[in-house]
Amino acid sequence: MDNETTNYAIKLDIFEGPLDLLLYLIKKNEIDIYNIPVALITEQYLQYLKIIKSLNLDLAGEYLVMASTLIHIKSRMLLPVPEEPSEEGAEEDPRAELIKQLLEYQSFKEAAADLGKRPLLERDVFTRSAPITDEVDKSAENDDELMEVSIFELIEAFHRLVSRIDKKDLLEIDMEKMSITDIINDVMERLTREKNLTFEELLGERIDRRRIIYTFLAILELIKLKMVKAYQTSAFGVIRIFPAVES
Repeated sequence: MDNETTNYAIKLDIFEGPLDLLLYLIKKNEIDIYNIPVALITEQYLQYLKIIKSLNLDLAGEYLVMASTLIHIKSRMLLPVPEEPSEEGAEEDPRAELIKQLLEYQSFKEAAADLGKRPLLERDVFTRSAPITDEVDKSAENDDELMEVSIFELIEAFHRLVSRIDKKDLLEIDMEKMSITDIINDVMERLTREKNLTFEELLGERIDRRRIIYTFLAILELIKLKMVKAYQTSAFGVIRIFPAVES
């Protein structure tokens, strides 16, 4: 990464997709997947896209397609219900196709997660693997069980932190001559020294707003490179970052 870089973007689609975001919002709001309040979910979905864009995270086209789909479904649900049923019978729920996609995708995700837990020969082999499981267990002794978090949980935690520092809306990053590599090295040095840190501990010591944003981008880059992992207590609790390799 070049010090002269004037724009730094991370492709969000390497982490999750639009269906992941919808499932996250459904889980967050404790919503029945068969009875999605489209107006609420659409509003929150668009708010996430606004935050993602403000961070210069590169949105895959599928996110914008899903936004259009949600707005279309919302508009259809606002139409008055006809008093007389049509000749073709009862009108289909505008949400039906989306619900079908979500259920299918959720099933695939759960199956993939189950397969991922099985020990496979020569799977995920690292020359110097860190005992992350032991560290996670130690960190969870006084808390609920820790679970690996999604990109959206990290974005939400970041936005809460920045909102407490500055009530102004997030702005497009005005990039200066700042090395992401240096910040990544700093994060890794701290994690190597401390073994694990909470998300706020990694970001909270930064006074400069731009530095906070860059630290967050560095964490995303490290997750993409599989150099760190993020875990969280259940029910949207504390997020902890762990190094994936030993020093």
